[in-house]
Amino acid sequence: MVRLPLTPAEVERGQRLGALLRRARGERSMLATALDARVSPETLRKIESGRVATPAFPTIAAIADVLGLSLDAVWAEINRPGEDAVPEPAGLGERRRVAS
Repeated sequence: MVRLPLTPAEVERGQRLGALLRRARGERSMLATALDARVSPETLRKIESGRVATPAFPTIAAIADVLGLSLDAVWAEINRPGEDAVPEPAGLGERRRVAS
């Protein structure tokens, strides 16, 4: 399977994700955090360093849960508006008008 190169925006989002997780982890050890999230310490290290810019959703959800981060907070941090933001899926938060 051939992986396409990451775009600069994807690389930047990966770096922001890594920085967020490092800040949230604080003084807690990487090993303890990884084991609690049921991911390998190497995976967590690669995500925090930005080497894995597009980790799997379940991986991020597990790490965020262990660190007490909401997925909304993670999304807001890594996908800041005006920086090639990925649009929110259509229909979320919108009310449909009913024709009368």
